[in-house]
Amino acid sequence: MTNERFSSVWDAIEDTPTEAENMKLRSVLMMALKEYIEREGLTRDEAAERLGVTQPCISDLMRGKIDLFGLDNLIDMRSAIDLHVEARVAENHVLTPLRYAAG
Repeated sequence: MTNERFSSVWDAIEDTPTEAENMKLRSVLMMALKEYIEREGLTRDEAAERLGVTQPCISDLMRGKIDLFGLDNLIDMRSAIDLHVEARVAENHVLTPLRYAAG
C-alpha cells in the first residue's frame, strides 16, 4: 500500500484523470443545484417543475446519486433556473473549482 496523496477524492477513486475531472464537475453542479433548492425552500415537486425534471430525479439529486446524472443533464437543469457557472482550465491537470452564482 502506498501513501500517495490526491488533490480530491475523485482523483483517488476514478480510473483515469478524465473520469476524475468529469466527476468533479458533476459534483460541483449537483451541490449548486441542491443548495439552490434548499435556499429557495422548494418542495421536491416544486423543484422538479422549475428544473424541468421529474420528482424522482430531484430526490436522486438531493440524495447525491451522482452516477445517475451526466454533465449535460446537470447543465440543462442549471440553465432552467438561470444559475451561471464559470470554469477555468489550467495546465498540469490543475482545475480551479467551479464557481456558481444565481442571477
